[in-house]
Amino acid sequence: MSHLQFDANLNEALRMDGELTRGPIPRWQRKAQEQGIHSLNVNENSPYGQNTQWKSGIGILFIPNRSTTDLERSHHLLVSSMEASGGEKSEADELSLQQKEYQEKMSENLNDGQPQESRILSFKSKAPQAKEGYVNNLKVLYSAGKPTVPKAASVRHIPSVPEKVLDAPELLDDYYLHLLDWSVNNHLAVALSSSVYIWNAGDGAITPLVQLEAPDYVCSLSWIEEGNILAMGVSSGVTKLWDVGQQKLVRTMGGHQNRVTTLSWSSYILSSGSRSGQIFHHDVRIADHHVATLSGHTQEVCGLQWSPDGRHLGSGGNDNQVNIWEKGSTTPLHTLTEHQAAVKAVAWCPWQNNLLATGGGTADRTIRIWNCTTGICLKDVQTNSQPSVLQVSSVLWSSHYKELISGHGFSNNQLTLWKYPTMAKVADLTGHTGRVLKLCMSPDGQMVVSAAADETIRMWKCWGVDKKDKKQAGSGKGHPISMLARTIR
Repeated sequence: MSHLQFDANLNEALRMDGELTRGPIPRWQRKAQEQGIHSLNVNENSPYGQNTQWKSGIGILFIPNRSTTDLERSHHLLVSSMEASGGEKSEADELSLQQKEYQEKMSENLNDGQPQESRILSFKSKAPQAKEGYVNNLKVLYSAGKPTVPKAASVRHIPSVPEKVLDAPELLDDYYLHLLDWSVNNHLAVALSSSVYIWNAGDGAITPLVQLEAPDYVCSLSWIEEGNILAMGVSSGVTKLWDVGQQKLVRTMGGHQNRVTTLSWSSYILSSGSRSGQIFHHDVRIADHHVATLSGHTQEVCGLQWSPDGRHLGSGGNDNQVNIWEKGSTTPLHTLTEHQAAVKAVAWCPWQNNLLATGGGTADRTIRIWNCTTGICLKDVQTNSQPSVLQVSSVLWSSHYKELISGHGFSNNQLTLWKYPTMAKVADLTGHTGRVLKLCMSPDGQMVVSAAADETIRMWKCWGVDKKDKKQAGSGKGHPISMLARTIR
């Protein structure tokens, strides 16, 4: 019988459909006891009704209240309860507010003191500006757009050697003469003692124009603005006009008692300065060409140039004076006496009509920039602070850059480029073995030609420009003959 009792107990123990009366308490019962819940009833809001129980093979399954995970509903109930209670806060509310404030502080600290809604990665508002004086090695931390990088200043290459060297035998070593001029037709006129030659810069051809009878020699040359008529000052005091294209003497104009050392054109008026100190105005259209005499200098007139607008004439003399004349007046507008030596270098600025540059001789060695409206010296360069620089024989302004160039004498015999208005030296161009006597510019404004006492003519590319910026200048194809040229007689 005992074995039957054993089988019954074994079967009873192996049955799984009854409640367990022994063993550890299930986890769900332990949790319920800890929370003070002694009933297994489901929440009254449960869709299964009150006192609903679920059974399984091991007992009753507890269904927790799912509404506690509904955050939006909980927030709504919290706000509603606070409004209903008149804003009174419970301890739980105080704790929640403290946590919220703690999170806000942490957020501000993590965002470098900036409010959370203005973070750099936030797309709700514009990124904040960097603090004043803030320097960042990454260059651009706060940037609302594409950073702008300043363009590097371009450095212009100035060749230190001439583009071409021409022989000029019998070029007179006379500081006061003007023996070189370049026309708009790209023809370079050179006076060698009593002869004049025309060098075509387009094809390199050299044409002899005239040979004077001894003892006459050529003292000055100047092309008309249209470039087909060459004016020639002679040592006998006459001024000759030559049609270069036809190689024909058009006119001879007298009046001066001494050599004609300098010439300058202004439309149909040709002005000539002589050793007597007088300046004549010649109207080349009429038979009685001598229309005015300017007597502002007491010694030889060695520098003469009309302004680009034709309103003023600048003259320099061996009396160390610079005179500025208004068109149509025989009395100087300004007489400038600051130079301490003869003033041969006279040049008007091409891009500012009232600026005049002048340079003094050996005892002065100074370049001065004048305002011809007021007569005030705006700038001066004391080149005598450089022992290698003696007289200033010639000055030219650039038409492409705010620069000017000057020619000098012993001992370096150099050309010097200056920056305007600072008058800082840009470059020195050396190569001549004798003092520089005269400078003139090519029609395109890029080349400067220098004639020196070493009987050479050198061409320097001082003011080269990019191809896209080049001006349409004379190319040796000739310039149409103007009505003015046809009226010369």
